Amino acid sequence: MPAELFRSEHDSLGSVEIPADALWGPQTQRAVGNFQISGLRMPPEFIRALALIKRAAAHCNADLGLLDRDRAGAIAEAAHQVASGGHDEQFPVDVFQTGSGTSTNMNVNEVIARLAGAHTPLPVHPNDHVNLCQSSNDVIPTAIHLASLDGLRGQLAPACMALVESCLARESDIGEIAKTGRTHLMDAMPLTLGQEISGWRGLVENALQRLDAVQARLLEVPLGGTAVGTGVNAHAQFADHCCALLATETGFRLTPSSNRFAIMSGMDAAVDLSSQLRQLALALHKIANDLRWMNSGPNAGLAEIRLPALQPGSSIMPGKINPVIPEAVMMACTQVVGLDLACAMAGQSGNFQLNTMLPLIAHNLLSCIRLLTGAARSLARDAIAGFAPDAEHIAQPLAANPVLVTALVPLIGYEKAAAIAQRAFAEHRSIAEVAAQMSGIEPKRLARLLDPLRLTRGGLNESDDD
Repeated sequence: MPAELFRSEHDSLGSVEIPADALWGPQTQRAVGNFQISGLRMPPEFIRALALIKRAAAHCNADLGLLDRDRAGAIAEAAHQVASGGHDEQFPVDVFQTGSGTSTNMNVNEVIARLAGAHTPLPVHPNDHVNLCQSSNDVIPTAIHLASLDGLRGQLAPACMALVESCLARESDIGEIAKTGRTHLMDAMPLTLGQEISGWRGLVENALQRLDAVQARLLEVPLGGTAVGTGVNAHAQFADHCCALLATETGFRLTPSSNRFAIMSGMDAAVDLSSQLRQLALALHKIANDLRWMNSGPNAGLAEIRLPALQPGSSIMPGKINPVIPEAVMMACTQVVGLDLACAMAGQSGNFQLNTMLPLIAHNLLSCIRLLTGAARSLARDAIAGFAPDAEHIAQPLAANPVLVTALVPLIGYEKAAAIAQRAFAEHRSIAEVAAQMSGIEPKRLARLLDPLRLTRGGLNESDDD
């Protein structure tokens, strides 16, 4: 490559050749050369969180008299540019890097320092000024918490609430259609479509409640702990003041941890969040799989509903339409389960005073939030909101369901009810027809007792008689 395409800079290890148009410095360049593993970069949401911390730290250090106002203002403005996404291409370090995330922290420090030079004639040093009162070991875990909070509240929660609202709309719209219930994939007592959809809604609502509970722990951050949790080289008021500035900037009421040693080495709040994201993934997978089964057919499957026809389903079979949204959602959810396992294993890498898989935790958590946000939105918009129930197809197997005889058990006993069900199934006759011959129950009362919609209301059913 022509020499004019590079510039030479120095760090503590010597001279480094850097692309002339790059905003980063020598430590970033060394990391780019050292870590050529995945081609995956740290998520933009994470870079944004780091930049917000650098911005708050600059103002904080100025307020504490540790940094002159001119230099602090230049750093804050440069950090704002980074946080706004204006320089995303300047963060090339691979996710699979040094376990503390030092390379990404220095990448951000170096880019901000170089950008700050456009706003002040004073020299701005990545370590001495941008990283003042900080260490990668406390800043990276803080950024994980901050980026996760932003993703949860700004992306995932709204997407899940849209899914809840979509379910509520369909409960109201088609809720009174009675259908065959299924346990073990076998015919069971009836329920309404509204009741089935309410179960989906409840799973999502429960997951949101658990995620809300985790957020309280994410608000506690190790900022100010610096290298090992003792706070060496940090002003005694830095953590409190910087957290207050971050709270004003982001709306998240961050507080310094009461035990930085635990939060820097354990990362248990992040692992807890990962497990709750996995639980949401399991819920969305269940909903998607139910939709896929209900849509199966159109002739040889359940064919209870028709999902929106979004695209041709086969390159060889004309007219075939597949449940593409449920399948895509199920793949996304399966990926989340795998990422959660990686987070759990990363969580056990807290060796003495530092967890050494912080970049992996950051990448996986934010990937999970992104995947689940998209999955919830797709389910709400492209599956649940648009599917059409086939009432006639639902009614046919429901009327022939031998399990309806369960409603007669309080009157004729289990053994006689079982005999009616077996005969109805063997002779391909309805329960009502066989029960009229074998139960001795008056026909009008029998019809009321076996009414599927009545059976969806629970109880002994007899109390609903006219």
